[in-house]
Amino acid sequence: MSWSGILQRPKAEEARAAAPDDRELIARVSSGDLQAFERLYRLYQPRLTRFLTTLLKRPQLIEEVLDDTMMVVWQTAGNFRGSSKPSTWVFAIAYRKAIKARARWPDPVEEPDFDHRVSEEPLPDEELHQERLRGALLKAMDQLSPDHRAVVDLTYFHGLGYREIAEIVGCPVDTVKTRMFHARKRLKQAMSGSLVDWL
Repeated sequence: MSWSGILQRPKAEEARAAAPDDRELIARVSSGDLQAFERLYRLYQPRLTRFLTTLLKRPQLIEEVLDDTMMVVWQTAGNFRGSSKPSTWVFAIAYRKAIKARARWPDPVEEPDFDHRVSEEPLPDEELHQERLRGALLKAMDQLSPDHRAVVDLTYFHGLGYREIAEIVGCPVDTVKTRMFHARKRLKQAMSGSLVDWL
């Protein structure tokens, strides 16, 4: 650890302490605070984009659903009562919006093996393994149903528990567990070699 890293750590901790949490931002948004909404949008935009990319295959549709989701957050922030995590509430809105969008615009048919070229730039072994793992997982996830993809994405890429996922997708916890069981089974069949150990 360098001295600069040690000296900068308190400043980073101060910044985190000074930054409002999700609940405070939502409370401020409910009173019409536009700056709070902009901060909330920046906070959730990358996470929601990643989640929606799993459910929707059209980039323009992802952006539209993201904007629709945040518009609902802006308009209904006063309805958030804090019975769940703010992220669970926001992701549940995004999930419902994505399902409606999928009904209007089904997934396009992709050409097999389209743009799956391996980068020619040399990478460290660990980075290469992680990239290979991620690529294999994402390719395998394309074979899952939207419901199964949502559960896998929220678990592996967002670190959410079954109870939170159940709130987001609007089903019992046991249903989430069943979907994860079948999703893992399908993923293990689709992924080859030692990569299955990751599941």
